[in-house]
Amino acid sequence: MLIYIVMVCLAALYGCETVPYTDRSQLVMISLSEEVALGDAAYRESLQKASIVHDPRQVEVVKRVANRIIKAAQNSQFSNLANQFYWEVNVIENSEPNAFVLPGGKIMVYSGILPITQNDDGLAVILGHEVAHALARHGAERLTQNLLVNAGLTITEVVLLSTSNNEQATETKRLALAALGIGAQIGVLLPFSRAHESEADRIGLLLAAQAGFSPHEAIKVWERMSRKFSGQPLEFLSTHPNHETRIQQFEEWMPEALTILEQFQQRSVVKANIQPTLNQKSSQKSSVPVLPSKQPRATPTPQPTKPQSIDSKADPCYQVDRGFVCREQSDWSLVVK
Repeated sequence: MLIYIVMVCLAALYGCETVPYTDRSQLVMISLSEEVALGDAAYRESLQKASIVHDPRQVEVVKRVANRIIKAAQNSQFSNLANQFYWEVNVIENSEPNAFVLPGGKIMVYSGILPITQNDDGLAVILGHEVAHALARHGAERLTQNLLVNAGLTITEVVLLSTSNNEQATETKRLALAALGIGAQIGVLLPFSRAHESEADRIGLLLAAQAGFSPHEAIKVWERMSRKFSGQPLEFLSTHPNHETRIQQFEEWMPEALTILEQFQQRSVVKANIQPTLNQKSSQKSSVPVLPSKQPRATPTPQPTKPQSIDSKADPCYQVDRGFVCREQSDWSLVVK
């Protein structure tokens, strides 16, 4: 009970934030700069341990899809936060089907997830989900919950042990504390984690649709995931909703996602129709009529005049300054020799 009293008091002190798209209230006691610093440190450590993939057949696909999701986020209800992140994308050689986005926009995709996503739409569902975790500040909220849980257990421990009268009572109460720790783990932390996962599913689906990807692929991705992990733990003790729950939720959110996709397609059609018109107008404004160029007037070749003193009957050729003038078929021409 004390942990909930602490949470209520701190919520009143710090105030609660509202997550866009879902309007869920969240308590975050960690600043954005602190959260991003933790994300950067984890990112650098991950890169040191990871084997980076450089194969363009994988890297280019991941970066192409990620860039569209990032652009959608920068124009979404999270635009203020998304435009503050320094986004980076890396593909990691790892057979585990996983991907994550650290606070601050550091995206890491394991190569093992690609056989499950299979195509751009499927990959967009996964990346949208992971980007949503970062944008909704689930990491900061999770850290806040851990701080509150630890504080709550400490207070409870002080209360219980301060009233103990003998060693047996103390040991019993220590066992009770252990049970309370498990209870806190099940009753407080894990349900919030499932809430985070479901919230990231919804926001990620909408981001994928806003980026122009088919939201229908989300159901197919989790069907493939379900077949791969058929022996998953019970939902009650899991940090993630089970696959059947996820698929059902996607079906509930599908109309909203399809509406967003339709709006994207309409904007794309309008943009495609406007662009040629703009190009044509720009060409018309910048075009200058080309006047026909004037051809240079040909200079006539001067014809030698007939020398006045030449007797054409006596000698057909006569020497002049530039050569000889000869008569051929009643015409005089200059012959240079």
